[in-house]
Amino acid sequence: MHKVVVGALIRDDRVLLVHRRPDKRAYPDVWDLPGGVIEADESELGALTRELHEELGVRIATDSTSHLCRVTAGPAEEPALLSAWLVRDWQGTPENIAPEEHDGIGWFGLDELPAPAHELVRAAVVDAIRSYRG
Repeated sequence: MHKVVVGALIRDDRVLLVHRRPDKRAYPDVWDLPGGVIEADESELGALTRELHEELGVRIATDSTSHLCRVTAGPAEEPALLSAWLVRDWQGTPENIAPEEHDGIGWFGLDELPAPAHELVRAAVVDAIRSYRG
């Protein structure tokens, strides 16, 4: 089973999502959290740090992260263990520097979140944004 990590960058009651290219094999043409496959020698947080740097050009502050949820996702014949993290602080301005993965990025508030790729992850992100407001 593949292990995947994704990160919810939160700023001003909004979450950063990436739009997966229509030609992607897994979850094509949907808005989703950025992230990717955890390599054999990586921790979840190490993979999250690497993936967000590779895809968005940011350096996350690992002490600003907290775990949101872990779910099994994908087709029954090829499931993946998906781990989602909340990221409150980072350095750099998020940009789409992985156009082979995504064809857009955007910030979304609670009232404008697109249909989720993973309902449980979406619910955890919504709860985190509400809690983050204080």
